[in-house]
Amino acid sequence: MTARRVLVAAIGAALALSAAGCVSSGGSASTDAAGGGTGWATAASAQAGGGFDALVAAAKAEGQLNVIALPPDWANYGAIIKTFGDKYGIKVNSANPEGSSQDEINAVQQLGTQDRAPDVLDLGQSFATGNTPLFAPYQVQTWDSIPAGNKDAGGAWVNDYGGFMSIGCNAKLVPVCPTTFADLAKPDYAGKVALNGDPTQAAAAFAGVWAAALANGGSLDDISPGVAYWSKLAKGGNLLKVDPTPATVESGQTPIVLDWDYLNVAQAEKVKASFEWKVAVPSDGLFAQYYTQAINKNAPHPAAARLWQEFLYSDEGQNLWLAGKARPVRLQAMTDAGTVDKDLAAALPPVSGEPKFPTQAQTDAAQKIVAEGWSGATS
Repeated sequence: MTARRVLVAAIGAALALSAAGCVSSGGSASTDAAGGGTGWATAASAQAGGGFDALVAAAKAEGQLNVIALPPDWANYGAIIKTFGDKYGIKVNSANPEGSSQDEINAVQQLGTQDRAPDVLDLGQSFATGNTPLFAPYQVQTWDSIPAGNKDAGGAWVNDYGGFMSIGCNAKLVPVCPTTFADLAKPDYAGKVALNGDPTQAAAAFAGVWAAALANGGSLDDISPGVAYWSKLAKGGNLLKVDPTPATVESGQTPIVLDWDYLNVAQAEKVKASFEWKVAVPSDGLFAQYYTQAINKNAPHPAAARLWQEFLYSDEGQNLWLAGKARPVRLQAMTDAGTVDKDLAAALPPVSGEPKFPTQAQTDAAQKIVAEGWSGATS
């Protein structure tokens, strides 16, 4: 799978589910940047920079946007990039599409104020919260409809899209597909269950361990039952130690894969002509994550960077993520307002129960336990 699943993902977020009130931007425009003399490099909102129309004009004048670590087949980013470029006549330069969040931070630090530095970042939560001095605070026009727990109060970072840990299953090779973690431990699935990567390095696999912990008496303060669970599957022969890819799914080498629901659902679309790839969100281990947007404070195209954020958090941009089977952060607000694409929303796997969101401290502690115990538990 893509390197974006490297363990820099948004597992460390404590995400609220209720809508937030408005937070003052506190930003103001300077007069020394490109785009009609408006200082978009310091504008903390479109209004602070002279209004949305002025932002569009300045972004078009810049003519380019630098993005990084955005695989075109990840959460529909290919279509998102094309739609934005076509809509505003801006050339999107996509660097290192298979890169990780650490690669993004490295690029910001190493490239500094160079023209090829990233304008915007799509990061795992821990990398967002750990690097806020690198970001330019900005609040999009739809700020009020983003839940309070899904954004930095000052606008340094904002969650964008996410999903739930899920079970993907080749119904052609597996007569009865599992739908819970309890199912996965059954002898029927010997040699069939693959985690998406090594949980000491991969976000999806780490989330799979934590979801298993929640399903087996663990908690956000105790991931050890998850390690014990996968140890049991490894020793019982159910854990398939093959790193799943679209190729291994299509060939049948990995008939059951634990991964984010938007990736498993996207996989189902790819293979539907050949076989059914069933996707279930296990109710006994409900675990979710969001990724995070941020603007490089040294963005070489500051207006385009802010316009990109406006686009992503608009109804149009959010529905494009939804088309990629990811759950956009404004999903509930758009559902309430009637602006969500109902057909796309209906295609998401059903979820029963409330998701669990760990704090950063809980994540750090859990990562230490997994790092210390995983190899020995599953060897």
